[in-house]
Amino acid sequence: MIAKDELKTMSRKELEKLLNDVSKALASAKARDQREARKAAKKAAAEFGFSLGEISETTDAVQKKPKAKKASRKPSKAVFANPEDKTQTWTGKGRKPNWYLAQIEAGTDPDAMRIANQ
Repeated sequence: MIAKDELKTMSRKELEKLLNDVSKALASAKARDQREARKAAKKAAAEFGFSLGEISETTDAVQKKPKAKKASRKPSKAVFANPEDKTQTWTGKGRKPNWYLAQIEAGTDPDAMRIANQ
């Protein structure tokens, strides 16, 4: 095992070679672990009378169920309109817009800003 102090004294080329060697060793260890896991899975499936292929096909079919679509919501209707600019509206839900707060601060009654068709 290499100590941290040894790493500090190594050249860039030595470190890159070490990194390459470690990457290869990791890939080899992963492949070995996958082989062992596959053997264990085959053995476990055989105990229940299945092959590994039969089990994986079953789980794939269960996982591929179509997802339900989300129902789209229609936007809320505007309840208030800015008396100075009728294109600025507010539903009365959520954060109050700056124009609404400014009108209230100026003394405008909220009912005066209410859109008539409500």
